[in-house]
Amino acid sequence: MYKKLTLLLLLIVNVALAQGDENWVLKTNNDGVKIFTRKVANSSIKAIKVECSFDATPSQLVAVLLDVKNSEDWLYHTSSNYIVKQVSPSELYYYSVVEVPWPVQNRDFIAHIKVSQDTETKVITIDAPCVADMVPVKPKTVRVADSKGKWVITPISKHQVKIVYTLHADPGGSIPAWLSNMFVTQGPAESFKKLKLQLQKPAYKNVKLAFIAE
Repeated sequence: MYKKLTLLLLLIVNVALAQGDENWVLKTNNDGVKIFTRKVANSSIKAIKVECSFDATPSQLVAVLLDVKNSEDWLYHTSSNYIVKQVSPSELYYYSVVEVPWPVQNRDFIAHIKVSQDTETKVITIDAPCVADMVPVKPKTVRVADSKGKWVITPISKHQVKIVYTLHADPGGSIPAWLSNMFVTQGPAESFKKLKLQLQKPAYKNVKLAFIAE
């Protein structure tokens, strides 16, 4: 009886996951970077998913993602990044400003970055939700308080990783549809193009992180 219930539950979960995957709609596929969107219940903003493979070690990629000071080099329309609190080598809070075209107000957010790794599969997960109140709200800037991002990094070979990045964020305030669409599709495309170049910089060439098993 218990075995039948377990099998039934597994079937329900698998069907739900499959249906979730089917809801993603491919929007762009350039230079090996696939960008998908899908609708989210009770939200007018679509979620995004980015899939790609890069020539890099897990430590190299994680090092770039945790290098807040230099993230302006590759993150789309991003400026004024700084670490608010360093909890550990694998966990931090950072503040960032996203510049948007006039007359829309700039957005800012505080992200909580936490890196974990499955000891058996070596798959790395980086959770990146936003918190609202670690930094005072600034005039003429809209605080993004509702945002959930996640990186799943899977080693393919010794020097290659597969990346699946998902994000759903409510930018708050009033944003024209054309601007929203720009940040949903163009933003990730530009960011991942620059991320690929960022990984090739000498600063990350031989990096080894103690909390990442290669």
